[in-house]
Amino acid sequence: MVRDFIKYSRVLEIVGDTLKVRVPTDQGSAIAVRFGDLAVIEGDEGAQSLAQVINIDRSDVTLQVFSGTKGISTEATATFLGHPMQTPYSDNILGRVFDGAGTPIDGGPDLSAEPKYNIGGPSVNPAERIVPKTMIRTDVPMIDVFNTLVESQKIPIFSVSGEPFNPFLARIGIQADADIVVFGGLGLIFDDYHTFRRSFEDAGVFSRTVMFVNQASDPLVERLLVPDMALAVAEKFAVEEGKRVLVLLTDMTAYADAMKEVGISQERVPSNRGYMGDLYSQLARRYEKACDYAKGGSVTILSVTTMPGNDITHPVPDNTGYITEGQFYLHSGVIDPFGSLSRLKQNVIGKVTREDHGQIMNTMIRFYSEARGAAQKQAMAFDLSDYDHQLLAFGDLFRERFMDIHVSMPLEEALDLCWATLAECFKPEQLLMKQTLIDTYFPKETDAALAAE
Repeated sequence: MVRDFIKYSRVLEIVGDTLKVRVPTDQGSAIAVRFGDLAVIEGDEGAQSLAQVINIDRSDVTLQVFSGTKGISTEATATFLGHPMQTPYSDNILGRVFDGAGTPIDGGPDLSAEPKYNIGGPSVNPAERIVPKTMIRTDVPMIDVFNTLVESQKIPIFSVSGEPFNPFLARIGIQADADIVVFGGLGLIFDDYHTFRRSFEDAGVFSRTVMFVNQASDPLVERLLVPDMALAVAEKFAVEEGKRVLVLLTDMTAYADAMKEVGISQERVPSNRGYMGDLYSQLARRYEKACDYAKGGSVTILSVTTMPGNDITHPVPDNTGYITEGQFYLHSGVIDPFGSLSRLKQNVIGKVTREDHGQIMNTMIRFYSEARGAAQKQAMAFDLSDYDHQLLAFGDLFRERFMDIHVSMPLEEALDLCWATLAECFKPEQLLMKQTLIDTYFPKETDAALAAE
């Protein structure tokens, strides 16, 4: 585990789960210490712990110890390995589960002989990117119809604690039209981890899935490594094998909280609500790994960002919104069409999807917006017109058939159901759509009657 020619350094001080060592300036053949490098901390009784360089101040190096500093004294030694954290990569990692240090935790075969690659590298050269133009089908109507997910998109699910965002994320991973799914769990309780794994296994997609899981009881620093682990593997599959990779991360607020704890232990000056001033840069560094490669596959990132107190101005969702290309807003068990946005949907709607997609999307949202206004009039006991009653009926059907996150259907079936729903509530002349589309897709009276039944 330790290479002989690397120098040892004695510990200067221990603060929380961090320790500071002084690296001799005359290192001879020793490898220079760099930010993010790994080190082995050896205690008085020979016990070894893995640590990572998190700060360098001239010859003083601060290390975050993965397993904590309990049992480590200032007589311990640090041995620098000369490389950052690495992750195994080959086809053999498919269907496997790793912790935040890249160690298998599923009881499967040993992978120590597999090739390993550094994590946390730079984002891809913009010259190697192409304009996103391919849809990722999820069979979730509120995504496929109204806020289409596009390959290479980076987009979060904004929600609050208690909402079923983890089961929803698992279902997208199962149903999404992707070659490989890479899952990154951050501070998960065991029940959530087990639910994800069981869902992937029961759906028969575990063989094309790689899981990196940091549980709530695991070392905090490993939580900071999980996104980089997942994204490094995703990049390898996309670049070297041309795979279309979907990366699922939950929950990025737990990731930001871990960064805050590490920053406090370093005695760094906090910024907004105790988070470090580089929160935006740290989040962007991960999200910008999303890419559609000109000479390979693609990496798409779908994450969960919980909003403490349902506060959209909280630093984590606030910064995330500036980085990502939209968001899905999940609350009360439904995807809210007015809080959700996909900035790349215009690249595919009507171009790689059916010709009526754009108009049916806009018409459905227009009527639902008016239905909410009619519901307010009804709640305040105002008189309702016949048109208001049409809108109220439409609003009920829209929430039942499309907004519920448990609804699952292919895009074409969802578009047909949109037309059937409109036919149940409105006359063709009320739609204000292109007549050619109405003539082609609006159900005939017999079809509308069958849909109503």
